[in-house]
Amino acid sequence: MRWVAGMTTRGGGRARWRRAAVPAALAAALVAVLSVPCPEPPVPPAGGRTPFAWRQDERWQAIEAAFRDARATGCRSLAPRIGAEFAAGDRLLAAAAGRPLEPDAPVLGEIERTAFDLGPMVAACPDRIPEYVGFATALRSVVKDQSRRWDMNSPATRDRLYRLLYGSRAAVEEAMLQAPAGAVPALTRCGDEPSATPAAEVLGVRIHSGDILLSRGGAPTSALIARGNDYPGNFSHVALVYVDARSGQASVVEAHIERGVAVSSLSDYLRDVKLRVMVLRARADLPGLAADPMLPHEAAAAAWRAAGRRHIPYDFAMDFHDHSRLFCSEVASAAYANAGVTLWMGLSHISSPGLAAWLAGFGVRRFETQEPSDLEYDPQLRVVAEWRDPQTLFLDHVDNAVVDAMLEGAEAGESLRYPIAWLPVARLGKAYSWFLNRMGAVGPVPEGLSAAGALRNREFTRTHAAIRARVLLLAAEFARRNGYRAPYWELVVLARAARAQAGEGRG
Repeated sequence: MRWVAGMTTRGGGRARWRRAAVPAALAAALVAVLSVPCPEPPVPPAGGRTPFAWRQDERWQAIEAAFRDARATGCRSLAPRIGAEFAAGDRLLAAAAGRPLEPDAPVLGEIERTAFDLGPMVAACPDRIPEYVGFATALRSVVKDQSRRWDMNSPATRDRLYRLLYGSRAAVEEAMLQAPAGAVPALTRCGDEPSATPAAEVLGVRIHSGDILLSRGGAPTSALIARGNDYPGNFSHVALVYVDARSGQASVVEAHIERGVAVSSLSDYLRDVKLRVMVLRARADLPGLAADPMLPHEAAAAAWRAAGRRHIPYDFAMDFHDHSRLFCSEVASAAYANAGVTLWMGLSHISSPGLAAWLAGFGVRRFETQEPSDLEYDPQLRVVAEWRDPQTLFLDHVDNAVVDAMLEGAEAGESLRYPIAWLPVARLGKAYSWFLNRMGAVGPVPEGLSAAGALRNREFTRTHAAIRARVLLLAAEFARRNGYRAPYWELVVLARAARAQAGEGRG
């Protein structure tokens, strides 16, 4: 009987093993299916365009040397020269404003030279920074007025605008970052533009319904959005201001990667990490606004109502022609287009094959699109104000430098690889997120982003964080050794070194 009993026990064990083996086999099969890698997304051809490149490393080194000389000379001795340069710059701006110019006009090249020549002297004498900011603000106004007559999709036009507007801002910010703490106010008022629409006071600036907010987030992907362009820029996000005419309550309509188009209060908008914010306003003399001064408010009100009526998913493809899904820039462009104003007179292009491959891995399908940074150059819009805190501004520059270094790797053929073992987990997370999205909630994988895209984003974020941490250490050492903060070109050099070290660590 014991033998029989023993046999019975062993038989029961086999039965239990079989019962356990079936679910295990099914689970293994499910993992195998979920582990099948996705085919790499197609990347369109570059289209014959060439991304902008300064190719002026010697000039940047000369500017840094001039800054060191200026520090040694002293502000009292430099005062006559600084004054003469400002006077010459004002004369050049007056000459440029006095007649129609083409993008290749010599006076515009002289204005660019003056802006860069002033930079190292002002950086050494921070009490002149407000005057320098005023010069850059006047420069932008003159150039944007001139560009109303230019072909905004011409490479010559885009190069000139970028060199003057992005270049002058970069020069001003390098001076700001060398100033003592508290010496530079965060708010820059850039001149008001008349508006008949309802308004609200925000951080000391009167914001009108229909105004557009450009900002820069603190996430690594925000830096990628800002820099991932034929004309690398400073902004990663676009939002549209709506002010209720009766209550005076201001809201922001914006597209979030995680939850699509949503309406936020201005306090909630500002509570998210913002490394910089710029306020843009449609010119009052545009034909559409001359006929209907309330046009910007009507555009914003329509976007506000649409966001409340239905769920509008985020558009990872960046297809600004299809408004069933909206990415952040498209929130503003679609609203104004419906009111008869076409924003982004100069469309954005992503021509670098490596960058396009990375973005395609996140779901981007349109590489002629509307990038946040490029809206600043639209001559239909005035810059009203800009907030730049010196501490967050430095982090902005560090993040940009890290992305620039990483994109050099992309152009060399590096891909955003992710651990294939995580793919089943990501796909289950995607399924769970799909269910939450149907219930009106947000899941771990954003709507519209594939499981593989989420893993690529995770890998990009991890790599960026590792390089950034090393750059901050190297930048601190640079400051101790030299007595001043590393300018942007030096940050890029540090980021290249940190990226090489991160690559060696992975190897």
